[in-house]
Amino acid sequence: MTATAVTPIRILIADDEPIIRLDLRELLTSLGYDVVGEAADGRTAVELARKLKPDLVILDIKMPEVDGIDAAEVLHRERLAPVVLLTAYSERELVERARRAGVAGYLVKPFRESEIMPVIELALARFQEVQRLERQVVELQDALEARKLIERAKGILMQVHGLSEAEAFQRMRRLSMDSRKSMREIAEAILLAHQLESSARSTEPRT
Repeated sequence: MTATAVTPIRILIADDEPIIRLDLRELLTSLGYDVVGEAADGRTAVELARKLKPDLVILDIKMPEVDGIDAAEVLHRERLAPVVLLTAYSERELVERARRAGVAGYLVKPFRESEIMPVIELALARFQEVQRLERQVVELQDALEARKLIERAKGILMQVHGLSEAEAFQRMRRLSMDSRKSMREIAEAILLAHQLESSARSTEPRT
């Protein structure tokens, strides 16, 4: 029985100092990570992240053109990947900017091998948790919207066909089962049909 191969975490690194990139690449590779791309400035890092879709991006704060925090803000806004900032600076202003930009972790230069894996794993876990919470919000919003549509459609059935609330709901559920469509789709169809009928009546010539 063969063991299932584990896909290594894909990381993009960005630093304007080639020696730092080399050291970081070697450290990450020795820890089992896959360095899929390198950049010397924030703008290139963002472009590569859009193209390569890495699991995580490590950005130096001080870089030409676009600095690491501004690049991190774009990556966070577009939900491309979690960001770990690489920095030798600890100014409060930079820390606050990084927090607002959605940075998930920090590595302080000179970085040590023992620090890298915990920071990366925590950043990935935070990013996954944020994604999970965002999916829950979307699902709740969809469920609330579906409930509103179902209530409106139920009211139309009650009004047009003289049904009780329970009877209207049962009719919609039966239509849903027979057509293998969701209750939301049935509600949307009822509302559309009612709207079309109302529009047709309003345009009929009066005698």
